[in-house]
Amino acid sequence: MAIHPIVIYGEPVLHQRAEKVTDFDDELATLIADMHETLDASNGVGLAAPQIGVGKRIFVFNAEDDDGVRRRGTFINPLLIASKVPDTRPDPDEETEGCLSVPSLDFPLKRAERVTVNGLDETGQSVSLTAEGWFARIMQHEYDHLQGMLYVDRLDKRWSKKWKKEQAANGYTVPGRSWMPGVDPDPFGH
Repeated sequence: MAIHPIVIYGEPVLHQRAEKVTDFDDELATLIADMHETLDASNGVGLAAPQIGVGKRIFVFNAEDDDGVRRRGTFINPLLIASKVPDTRPDPDEETEGCLSVPSLDFPLKRAERVTVNGLDETGQSVSLTAEGWFARIMQHEYDHLQGMLYVDRLDKRWSKKWKKEQAANGYTVPGRSWMPGVDPDPFGH
């Protein structure tokens, strides 16, 4: 297993729809093991393959749900079904997100309260998960990565303006930037 660098906003692979996985082989097993190791080293709660520069429809997660139950797993070629996203403004105290590919920044974003994710695990077996609240937010965030979208691309007008200023100030506009979990300082201070 190996820890991979996490690419930063502006890297083309983050802004393209990821490709469907068709081969469930040793190479895939190694990639998924590396993703879990990278996630653990990053102190994050989810990681999509595009975040380590691999344009495949895979994400891994390791986080507690709203009931305090730790959930760790893998989704390959997932399909996400979400409840309606409320039309209200996001609460900056309760509905803020961050992203390993947008280091050190977080912004409020409204998300669906409930989701169901269907997909495959690392052996090609069908898996399904229904989540609410915080854990549903994680599932939506990681699924977006496979669509070529980051959470900052979904911000409302007010927060989008703040993001654009921070994006320019941090140089999150050009490809070729990354950070290495476990080596570089943790951008979120964990």
